[in-house]
Amino acid sequence: MKKLLITGGAGFIGSHVVRLFANKYSDYYILNLDALTYAGNLENLKDLEEKPNYTFVKGDITDEAFIDNLFQKNDFEGVIHLAAESHVDRSITDPLAFVKTNVIGTLNLLNAAKNNWDNFDGKRFYHVSTDEVYGSLGTTGFFVEDTSYDPQSPYSASKASSDHFVRAYANTFKLPVVISNCSNNYGPNQFPEKLLPLCINNIKEKKPLPIYGKGDNIRDWLYVVDHARAIDEIYHKGAIGETYNIGGVNEWKNLDIVELLCDVMDRKLGRETGESRKLITFVKDRAGHDQRYAIDASKIKNELGWEPSLQFEEGLEKTVDWYLANEDWLKSITSGSYQAYYNKQYQS
Repeated sequence: MKKLLITGGAGFIGSHVVRLFANKYSDYYILNLDALTYAGNLENLKDLEEKPNYTFVKGDITDEAFIDNLFQKNDFEGVIHLAAESHVDRSITDPLAFVKTNVIGTLNLLNAAKNNWDNFDGKRFYHVSTDEVYGSLGTTGFFVEDTSYDPQSPYSASKASSDHFVRAYANTFKLPVVISNCSNNYGPNQFPEKLLPLCINNIKEKKPLPIYGKGDNIRDWLYVVDHARAIDEIYHKGAIGETYNIGGVNEWKNLDIVELLCDVMDRKLGRETGESRKLITFVKDRAGHDQRYAIDASKIKNELGWEPSLQFEEGLEKTVDWYLANEDWLKSITSGSYQAYYNKQYQS
């Protein structure tokens, strides 16, 4: 079986990628590497625990010796690198943690691949990144693959740095790499510090819904299952050395998206229309808050045949239904009890 390393596979996006690959490709042996920090949750993958082509390993990509040893013991055909610190607010309060994971961790993986792959034939190092590396757009225009980098937060600066290192290893050492930059993801299993799961939980509990500034910042929203499908296409069909932007073609102002969510939740919970909108509370804007992100995803559509399968309204309905049907998951992840359990089960 062909061994594939997926880093960050217990996280939000990573768990959907792991599930897709483990279920779709019986000839792959999936090794899921995750440090099980606050956003990593093996409850996301309980349905895979007995699959013969799947294994979880607890470990930290910032541990150079551990990563090198992992590559020595396993002849990985490829790497899909999703492990990252990803929350902008946390990067503002603790930038160094983002440098350690997103930059040093990526370098450890690059070095391990470079040093342990005898030759690069049939190998592939796939680095998953973000559209935030491009900075902020005005009222018009879109990010394309050759848009100049202009990161505006410690998070996006760390991801931009890791992107540059991946390309540098391709140029200097001829490492076979591919990169993708995606827009905002949403869907099942997302840690509730992010906008949609945070608001879903707060609406249920009739707590305030915090909206930065005027709520007029614009994001392009991508359903996480569609993102996993795109990663599948890029890993198998993307050209070595290329970058692919993955977007939902789905621009929404933050305030508009929360108001729509309120209306959906009122209907699902049997509340009077408009009741949840009263919970909206405007708070001081985030430092350095980018105004607008929007992706031109024509390259991946034209070259690989991928496009999003869901419009946002349909994806939002699916997302709300999942959170309402999985209240125990939400209670567990917000309490942190799952983390203590799995850290005890999987000692490094």
